[in-house]
Amino acid sequence: MDAAGYPPMQGSGSASASCRAADYSAAWDAAQQQKRQRCQDSSSSDQVGSSTENKSLEASGAELKFEYGKNEEEDYYFEDDDYGCYDEDDEDGSEYELDPTDYNQLLADKFDHLDLPPGVEATVPWLQKVERDVPGKFKSMSEIEEEIAKKYNFFKQFDTVEDFSDHHYAKTSVGKARKEWAKRIQHEWSLLEKDLPALIYVRVSENRMDLLRAVMIGPQGTPYHDGLFFFDAQFPASYPATPPVVYYHSGGLRLNPNLYACGKVCLSLLGTWQGFSCEKWNPAQSTMLQVLISIQALVLNEKPYFNEPGYERYANSPEGLWSALDYNDTTFQHSCRTMLYSLRRPPQHFEDLVAGHFRERGRAILAACKFYMEGHEVGSKVPEEDEDKKENQDGEGSSSSSVALTQQNKPALRANRNASFKPNLEVLFEELLMEFNVKGADTAKFRAQKLKNQQAAA
Repeated sequence: MDAAGYPPMQGSGSASASCRAADYSAAWDAAQQQKRQRCQDSSSSDQVGSSTENKSLEASGAELKFEYGKNEEEDYYFEDDDYGCYDEDDEDGSEYELDPTDYNQLLADKFDHLDLPPGVEATVPWLQKVERDVPGKFKSMSEIEEEIAKKYNFFKQFDTVEDFSDHHYAKTSVGKARKEWAKRIQHEWSLLEKDLPALIYVRVSENRMDLLRAVMIGPQGTPYHDGLFFFDAQFPASYPATPPVVYYHSGGLRLNPNLYACGKVCLSLLGTWQGFSCEKWNPAQSTMLQVLISIQALVLNEKPYFNEPGYERYANSPEGLWSALDYNDTTFQHSCRTMLYSLRRPPQHFEDLVAGHFRERGRAILAACKFYMEGHEVGSKVPEEDEDKKENQDGEGSSSSSVALTQQNKPALRANRNASFKPNLEVLFEELLMEFNVKGADTAKFRAQKLKNQQAAA
């Protein structure tokens, strides 16, 4: 006899298993019957009756628990050695596992007391929650694109915000503001709001009047076209006796002789470079608006190579021209990397502008990349796709004349270009294509061409 009072499992193992399975089944049915009885009587029985029934159930539960614990070791032995060894005629062997009918009954018990009209099915709460939450959590691409376009169209050229937690000078305090200082800053705000030129957007802080952030869109015809270039400025406590300090968000890239990789902006007006007296800061006349316009016009120009002091003397020489074109190639690649930097980490309060701008200009930027990789000069005019479509829709005679005219006006290809330009730009093109596509830009043409090339290569 073992600890549970059963004989050793030799010879009579099958009979013993059947008896024990029957005992378990009877105990399980008794417990379930008591549970149903308790649920049915709970609404009509008084407190004394309920207490009596609970005591009965507790006694039964204790008994079941005792039997389960008592035979735990032996149960394990049966499952380990006798699994799959029942006779084909032994129907009691299936009692070892939970009968599906019992499981279904347990599930049905949960809905026994729901007063539902005939034909109405009960719902499982956690399933209902999932179905309710999923549609509100995910938006379709069309909804996302529509939201981006709406925010971009309503983005103001000048506006005030509460703070700049990611501003370069956020941790640099100017101390207690003087009345004259605050009045001059408000005058600067008024000028910026009224006279900001196109392609410049500004945000100033209500809580930190000394902070300002501006972004410039690169002008067409330059290696900076369609790029976004961010600048953080701070009005020092001595302003306007001294000029503002300005930091360029370079991303570690130097794409202009006046814009250092460390963020320094080299400009006579800011006192960061020597210049003539008329080019330096004048407390009575100079303004922040003048600083922004100078950066846009003097720095982001067609041939930034000649911004380097002393290089202007080579502007008309073949060597100087070749160096300027080569510098433009490098500058455009840096500009593309800056685009990726802005897309992945848009500066605070300009997230909507970044998303909307590249959604609108993404196709043109990709077209320019393709055009430059064909051998054309960076900054040269990229043929409009609308003109190509028009040529295809014209008749044969007009089409041939249009093609001849287009070939005549087509700029010459660059010679002796650095061999690394095309493969480097190809890599940037693929990254930009992916990012622009996420923002909802019209990239269908380029994706189709990519798929066609992949199929041809396969």
